[in-house]
Amino acid sequence: MYRRLTVIKTIIRMENNEVIVLDESGEQMPEYQGYYPAVKDKILADASEVSVFNHWFGLSVEPEVVPGEAW
Repeated sequence: MYRRLTVIKTIIRMENNEVIVLDESGEQMPEYQGYYPAVKDKILADASEVSVFNHWFGLSVEPEVVPGEAW
């Protein structure tokens, strides 16, 4: 049986260092969510070329897209 792999699509780091991760369907991926220092390495290891890294700091209406190296 074919099993489709879920892809990390959107990664958002909040100002309080909490991280939200969504797949290509917009569903949350709890195994990657949590406090930035605790999940950073796992996310960077499993992210792909289609993953979009974001910072959502301050009172911004939308998150700011940043390179993975700066995330």
